[in-house]
Amino acid sequence: MIRSVGLHHVSLSVSDLEKAKDFYGRILGLKEIERPPFDFPGAWYSIGTQQIHLIVHPASETIRRNEKIDTKEGHVALRIKDYDEALSWLRKQGVKVLEKPDSKSGFAQIFCCDPDGNIVELNVDRQDYISKKN
Repeated sequence: MIRSVGLHHVSLSVSDLEKAKDFYGRILGLKEIERPPFDFPGAWYSIGTQQIHLIVHPASETIRRNEKIDTKEGHVALRIKDYDEALSWLRKQGVKVLEKPDSKSGFAQIFCCDPDGNIVELNVDRQDYISKKN
């Protein structure tokens, strides 16, 4: 039997490390952490006790080749503090977003893509979002 105790990290393939670091570091505000000296480029970010690992691999078959945001495709979801603040920031940075404030998931969701088309969901509890709006 496998008894998981949590999610440690998600790895994402990217083609341009500097563009990816700008997105995950400056735009999403994630904290870059030390990464072992692998023989390939990349970057690691911490989110609470979890991590996102960026791996430069331009030939990856997981890199999406379009800007369409399809919420049924694989994606990384980050819980955020303030929906409206995040939405305003993303728009100010010129990031294309798909809003789902009334999602049946129970979360108010914002979807966007990194420079390589990896889909990122930003969400808050829908009840908290509704309470804040009223």
